[in-house]
Amino acid sequence: MCGIAGVFGEGWAGTELVAMVLSQEHRGPDTRGVYVSPRGAAGLGHNRLSILDLSEAGRQPMSNAAGTLWIVFNGEVYNYRELTGELAGYGFRSQTDTEVVLAAWERWGEGCLDRLIGMFAFLLWDEREQRLFAARDRFGVKPLYYHQRPNGTLLAASEMRALYAAGVEEEANARAWSTYLTYGLHDHSAETFSRGVTALPPGHLMTWQAGRLRVRRWYDLAEHVGPEFDGRSAEVVEEEYSALLRESVALRFRSDVPVGINISGGLDSSLLLGLVDGMEHGAGSEVTAFTYVTGDARYDETPWVEQMLGQTRHRWVVSRLQPREVPELAAAVQSSADGPFGGLPTLAYAGLFQQARARGVVVLLDGQGMDEQWAGYDYYAGLVNESGAGAGREAMLQGTRTRATRPECLLPEFRALAEPLEPRTAFADALRNRQYLDACYAKLPRALRFNDRISMRYSTELREPFLDHRLFELALRQPGDRKVRGGTGKWMLRQMAGRVAPRGIVEAPKRPVQTPQREWLAGPLRRWARDCIEMAVEEYRGEWLDAGAVTQAWREFQRGEPDNSFYIWQWINLGLAIQNRVARTV
Repeated sequence: MCGIAGVFGEGWAGTELVAMVLSQEHRGPDTRGVYVSPRGAAGLGHNRLSILDLSEAGRQPMSNAAGTLWIVFNGEVYNYRELTGELAGYGFRSQTDTEVVLAAWERWGEGCLDRLIGMFAFLLWDEREQRLFAARDRFGVKPLYYHQRPNGTLLAASEMRALYAAGVEEEANARAWSTYLTYGLHDHSAETFSRGVTALPPGHLMTWQAGRLRVRRWYDLAEHVGPEFDGRSAEVVEEEYSALLRESVALRFRSDVPVGINISGGLDSSLLLGLVDGMEHGAGSEVTAFTYVTGDARYDETPWVEQMLGQTRHRWVVSRLQPREVPELAAAVQSSADGPFGGLPTLAYAGLFQQARARGVVVLLDGQGMDEQWAGYDYYAGLVNESGAGAGREAMLQGTRTRATRPECLLPEFRALAEPLEPRTAFADALRNRQYLDACYAKLPRALRFNDRISMRYSTELREPFLDHRLFELALRQPGDRKVRGGTGKWMLRQMAGRVAPRGIVEAPKRPVQTPQREWLAGPLRRWARDCIEMAVEEYRGEWLDAGAVTQAWREFQRGEPDNSFYIWQWINLGLAIQNRVARTV
């Protein structure tokens, strides 16, 4: 896990590349390196968080033996050992997955991407062709941003702050903010919250040569799932899926540094814990488990976690978020978020990674992705027998009845900039279309950005075993009655989890991962929330926000009328973004 940066073209200075590398030190504090092409047409920078092959042989930028190919790589290719066997005779000089990617590129070219199981973003420079090849993993677990100057020079990096460090102007993208404030949408396209900065979308590759930039998709989930349902028996599917689950978890334990797990009290965490405990030779039986809490009994998951950990040998670390920590922590997280982030749950999660790093645990696993695979959200139940696109193209909140956003608090001209999400109808049934929407546009992409930034902020690597593309493809091929029965989602998954997890947890209904955000923002954090909102209103009064409507909505929120605080956090996020932009320019 690392930070990567690159500059390609003419008229750039070495100081720009160095500044980019220094700005991403948190992503890789162990070593840093820079490579500049002999012809001056390319520069690569790297911040290393050492996970595999901790020796000097694993340093980056890394080249092939001939020095004709150079790469900077962020992420993990979990099946690198198997690929090493397929690439016999290459003459490997390290035990890293990065060198495997280099070798795979030399052997298979762009086709190497289909063979990689993992999370990744990388920049690969070909000295002979004077050509850049870059790619991002299937679900976009690892980020890659870029900016092209008028003269054709390309800058690319793991985080937008690195582009700012190289001189890219930091300017709010009004259209992205309008879409977010109107529909609650973000991370659903290549557009970012900063004008002039573009995100390479998940499952896409990018080439650059002599100022010409090309971007195209190399992986699409719907195409790999296909239009037909899986016609095999449930028993056969369960056997295949369970075997893939075990393999996926085992692959993600490949590490030369300590591995831990993040757990809540839900089904997905209990399944992950059971799979970890069931690994061969007891490899995962004593890893440290981490849980966050807020001290509010209404949202306390610890009784469920205690039940899960009951007879295990796992060390258990509980990270507690308190109201007094929120203002400083929110400002810090916003500084590296590259856009709005997910409120108090994200802040609580950040504390968990801080605790892990302090205890020497560098790699953590969590259970992201099962709700999208097996229809775990409550709104999926009504789509089981529906055809077509289905309802809910807009963002949805789990477990709420009132509106998540307040577009009436935006000025008409600004609101008109918003672009609703209109993805293609990939399947004949509404349920799979909604799952595809959540996995590729509405839910997972934004959660993965949050998770990447907060884990890397504390120089830790987060691995997502349930985001193995093979699992996703197999799950989406299953008909609706294998996902939802009696209004309860994850039906088949619950059958499988029952073999490795406590029955009480498997049978428990879906509980949204919540914190007392609504209560804290109306209570102990009220003054701080008001100050953030007032800063947003003051900055964008007469341009974006209707000050009177925002004030009225804030008063209604304080009276407890709505049952969610999503829109309040949106305005707080806007205020935090302004603070961060000002701080960066001082």
